[in-house]
Formats: sequence, C-alpha cells, structure tokens
Amino acid sequence: MEEVKVVVAHHERATLRVGDVFLKIDTDRARADVEAAAMAMAPVPTPEILWRKPPVLALAALPGTALGRLGEPSTASAAAWAAAGAAARKLHDAPLPPWPGRSPDEVESELDGECDWLVTNGVLPTDVVTRNRRIAEAAIRPWKPVFTHGDLQITHVFADGDEITGVIDWSEAGPGDALFDLATLTLGHEERLGDVIAGYGADVDLDVIRAWWSLRGLRTVRWLIEHDFDPWPEIAVLKSRL
Repeated sequence: MEEVKVVVAHHERATLRVGDVFLKIDTDRARADVEAAAMAMAPVPTPEILWRKPPVLALAALPGTALGRLGEPSTASAAAWAAAGAAARKLHDAPLPPWPGRSPDEVESELDGECDWLVTNGVLPTDVVTRNRRIAEAAIRPWKPVFTHGDLQITHVFADGDEITGVIDWSEAGPGDALFDLATLTLGHEERLGDVIAGYGADVDLDVIRAWWSLRGLRTVRWLIEHDFDPWPEIAVLKSRL
C-alpha cells in the first residue's frame, strides 16, 4: 500500500502525494479552473493531469527536483537557472490567457494595506517596512501584460541536470508583469539573477526586479503567518534591503 504524504496544507487548500500521484484539493472552484486552464495553455512543461473531480485535481509527478528553496543555497547548475529563465521567456511570449489580471492600482492598494498591518501588529520594524515600501514603488507602474505564472518561486520549477522538466502550481497564473515572475524566481537568490536573465534573453530593468522582491515580501508575510507557515525567509529578504 502506498504511503500518503502531506506535501502542503493550509486553510485554503492541501496537496497530498500517493506514490507518483499528487492530489490537489481546492474548494475554490474558480482558482482550480484557472490552474487547469493555465496548464493546458502554457507552452512549457507542466504536470500531466491524470483526472479531475472537483475539488480534487490529480497530477503526475515531475522528474527531477526543484531548483531550490527560499532561505537555502541552491545546488542547481547555472545552466539550469538559465533554462528556467528561457522557460519564463517562452511563457511570457505566449498568447494571454482570457481571464483578467491585477492592475497596478490594485497591487498598490493591497500593498498599502499589508504595510499598515505589518506595522500595526509589530511584525516588522517600521523602518524595514518604510524602506521596502519605498523600494517597491518602482514596481508600481504601467506594464504590458504577458502570460505570467504568478507564483514562479524556485520550489515550483523542476530540473533534471541542466534541463527544466516542468513547472507546478499554476493557480495564480494570468496576465501580469513579466518582471514579477523573474523577481519571484530569484527572490533570496540574487546571485542567480544573471543566469536567469541570460536565459531569458532580453534586457530587463533590474531596479524593477529589486522592487518586486520588496513588494512580494511585504505582501506575503501576513499570508504566511495566518496560514501557519514560517515567514522568516521572506522577512530576511526584507531586512536585507536596509
């Protein structure tokens, strides 16, 4: 009998692994619909959908291992990081998905609310929040929407040697800022940014990527705390901006 392993679980959804099958349980039908549709549209490798019976989505395991984890050194090769950048570029060059994404105004409104919460609840020193909010301002500008993954953190990108074998967790996919994906991919791994950009094959605004590092951290810490995850890696990135 296969062992059931809880991969991740919080108040919104859970993922279980049974052998080589992952079972994603999400009671938000709209979010689950986005994930399934995005994987079908994405021009990069994604897990095979074995079956779907809402609220459960069954996915085949990907070969290889994740590029790394936030807060830990990555053992993936420079070529693998460059391949991740190339995969991001291929996604961003694809046709837009038909559902709407967030506007810069919506992002800014959410950011201001999160900053107020962090200070009011004493989660972070005021100077850390203020400094990162100032840096984040560069990301809040008009952007040309592209097909973004929306949560392209390194634990969601799998590689086997120097090759990308797939990208998981597409529930946040939609039209968005290309530099947000690149920033999410390199969050906490600034030393890998050059490899990613080399694979991406286009000029990017490094100040905007750094701004997204700060913005993502400010916007994520509260969610992590409220869902019983350790926010320390994101907090460490925010404090490093001082």
